[in-house]
Amino acid sequence: MKEKLESYFNKKYMFTLYFMISVINLSAQKVTIPIATDSNLMLLQTDDDNRLRTIYFGKPLENVSEYPAVSDGYNFKDENAGIYNATYTPAGTWNFSEPAIQVKHTDGNPSLELKYVSHKKEKIDENSSLTSIVLKDSLYPFEVTLYYKVWTKENIIEQWTEIKHSEKEPVLLQKFASANLYFTNKDFYLTSFQGEYLKEMQPVESKLLQGIRTVDSKLGTRAMLLQTPNFIVSFGRPASENEGTVLLGQLAWSSNFKLDFEIDSYKNLRLIAGINPYASEYLLPANQIFKTPSLIYALSNHGTGEASRNLHDWARKYRLLDGQGERLTLLNNWEATYFDFDENKITSLFKDAKDLGVDMFLLDDGWFGNKHPRNDDKAGLGDWQENVKKLPHGLGYLMKEAKKEGIKFGIWIEPEMVNPKSELYEKHLDWVIRQPERPEVYYRNQLVLDLSNPEVQDFVFGIVDNLFTKNPELAFIKWDCNAVIYNAYSAYLNKKGIPQSNLYIDYVRGLYKVLERIRAKYPKVPMMLCSGGGGRGDYELLKYFTEFWPSDDTEPVERIFMQWDYSYFFPAIATDNHVTDWGKQPLKFRIDVASMGKLGFDIVASHLNEKDKLFCKQAIANYNSFKDIVWHGDLYRLINPHENDISALMYVNPDKSKAIVFNYLVNNRFKITATQRPVVLDGLDPNKKYTVKEINLYPGTKSSISSEKVYTGDFLMKVGVNPNVTLQRTSVILEITELK
Repeated sequence: MKEKLESYFNKKYMFTLYFMISVINLSAQKVTIPIATDSNLMLLQTDDDNRLRTIYFGKPLENVSEYPAVSDGYNFKDENAGIYNATYTPAGTWNFSEPAIQVKHTDGNPSLELKYVSHKKEKIDENSSLTSIVLKDSLYPFEVTLYYKVWTKENIIEQWTEIKHSEKEPVLLQKFASANLYFTNKDFYLTSFQGEYLKEMQPVESKLLQGIRTVDSKLGTRAMLLQTPNFIVSFGRPASENEGTVLLGQLAWSSNFKLDFEIDSYKNLRLIAGINPYASEYLLPANQIFKTPSLIYALSNHGTGEASRNLHDWARKYRLLDGQGERLTLLNNWEATYFDFDENKITSLFKDAKDLGVDMFLLDDGWFGNKHPRNDDKAGLGDWQENVKKLPHGLGYLMKEAKKEGIKFGIWIEPEMVNPKSELYEKHLDWVIRQPERPEVYYRNQLVLDLSNPEVQDFVFGIVDNLFTKNPELAFIKWDCNAVIYNAYSAYLNKKGIPQSNLYIDYVRGLYKVLERIRAKYPKVPMMLCSGGGGRGDYELLKYFTEFWPSDDTEPVERIFMQWDYSYFFPAIATDNHVTDWGKQPLKFRIDVASMGKLGFDIVASHLNEKDKLFCKQAIANYNSFKDIVWHGDLYRLINPHENDISALMYVNPDKSKAIVFNYLVNNRFKITATQRPVVLDGLDPNKKYTVKEINLYPGTKSSISSEKVYTGDFLMKVGVNPNVTLQRTSVILEITELK
């Protein structure tokens, strides 16, 4: 035993000595590391103690030779707080401010000191590069690698961290942020997005004051229900559409997140973003890599509009599944039938879908379960066999009938969940996340399956695989996730001797593993991310999904606000918008609003009167003529509904030859008789000439806007055009076309 201890401490001494010699050599000259896009520069630099600091975040500098001198102008040394501008702040040594990382070593020591060792920059292609920076502890074999992936043209940075060690026993990770940013600009404004079910994505802007403002989630699943991992930071002034420096950010993680915005004693901003450490201390075995989720942020010196367009371009090209492709318009049966349907009722709706002119019919909840039929949300979830009473000939028959009508067929599933009243629950109670000693707590009468368990991962993958194996022509999946995690406990982790605090993280990793398997076998099939409305929508899950469902609230006026706020972060091709019977607005208004993304219908088409039915057909034909501009064009938000009685935004195609402008009345308190002033357009070519034509006119109505007039782009972007929104014309869509 004595010899083993001497050997261990000799090795530890040699490691420490080698590290100290390396540090002395590296400290002889400060190392400066640039992270640069077209319009932004972040500079990281080692200090006299070889700790890495963030010394600059702002507009690019013309002379690389001047980079090292930037730190000379700042004096942010406060021994009472430690080092505010540390690039990745450790806990337990010199630091007293909020850490980015906190650990407990094998021997119980809670201290960590990270010093610069090396860095490298790899060019991926003409537009992107990856910089990695290795930091190591001088006492323990523990290291952190910081990653910065940059898309230069889009001004996007994706940042994450990898943590590993070679200590003899597992190390307890108590906090493990993805990013630790530092900004020295004067005055900072944060826009976060709060919500609840049917009230998702509500913006709240406030000036950040000294102290920490935290935005977080502890729900486990459906993590965006109450607060979202999306945020806007504006510098020096409140966020503006076309002016000022802004950062649009998102933590791309599908579970508990934490965003800390701290104004320090120098009134600078520290931003620490990552997985929420709440109930999530993670036991990391030796020589394994813990990779944090990505913080993704878009930078602009010309307001939120430019930042959004850059983020949309990046998402379509590099992140959203099939982001540069097409989407299917659809008719969904949910609000037409709810759980009350049979084979004949469903097949009759196929004719409605064909008659309207949509691409696909989507069969929603209620099609499965036999011992415990899915006739409401209290039973059947987990038993993914066709209900023989409702669908005696199975899903295959429905697909054949849909094909006869010339439409595709899609289906709803909720594979991560289970009802206690189900065969799955009866047979595999150990697959369910639940505290065995406490009463079960239900959200919508269901519980969450334990995806940290590989058997459960196989089961969930099998649900999807069986659907496609039996029904190769299945064209679409709507993947729902309605429950949050109560009574977090995993029988699987307990059996394996793994701490329960690993559960929240291992659950999400298990979900990603399932989705990776699905996409490896079925790479092209469109899938909608639902989650009871806006409970999910992040750029990690959207690697596997083509779109997401912003909210179950489909009231069209509310959707104008919601879609506006989602548009800061997501391109229109990613958002599903359905026409339903919610609200008192006319059918035209509802369709016009839903056309600002991926259009769908959730109505009983056979109950429409002749004019409404005719309008639906015409509106879908019009949508098909301009949907490519909405999906792949540049978005310009023109009139903010939060600040005005009307709302307006437009999409412009890449060569600026065509644009679509959506205008809506959102407040009729003062009985508006006509739009008082022109809507000033954006994104056109000032030297081109354009015509303006109103489209989506309801049958029997005429437009008050002349389609014969010719305008220059310069005129439309300085004076504008009046859409003549009134109480009788509550929604107006304008088509802008280059005159050649």
